[in-house]
Amino acid sequence: LCGINNYFCVSLQGGVNDEVTLSAYITVALLEIPLPVTHSVVRNALFCLETAADQKENHVYTKALLAYAFALAGKMDKRKALLDSLEKEAVKKDGSVHWQRPGKEPEVDLPYYRYRAPSAEVEMTAYALLAYLTSRPAPSQEELSFASLIVKWISGQQNPSGGFSSTQ
Repeated sequence: LCGINNYFCVSLQGGVNDEVTLSAYITVALLEIPLPVTHSVVRNALFCLETAADQKENHVYTKALLAYAFALAGKMDKRKALLDSLEKEAVKKDGSVHWQRPGKEPEVDLPYYRYRAPSAEVEMTAYALLAYLTSRPAPSQEELSFASLIVKWISGQQNPSGGFSSTQ
């Protein structure tokens, strides 16, 4: 899976254009089918992702997606390492937690204007939330408390119709 590069799939990658992110998407899809982690394709994909997860320069979006993939695969040590790294990069504001792309301008506080984050930020924050909530055994009380701060931010991103800027 590490060698796949497809224009269509890149457009689904939250602005991250690399093989690791695409491989993580595919691995998540396979695990959600659910294919067992012992299946040769899943096993090979996880090996690829484990190697990639050790790289320090992974984008925050990629880390969130990798954390979810490892959570689905039951690789709790990898999941925890990525969540610890993500927590250091989290934006903690107004009693909520989310992630934003590096170098992005901070949101502007204007009267009568409700800022809604771009879809990539909603997506990566949602993947981080899924990683926090997907744990074997069940998530710890500390993880659930942190997850509730993420949920607070995500719910604040809903539009008046209850949807989000992201289609994912």
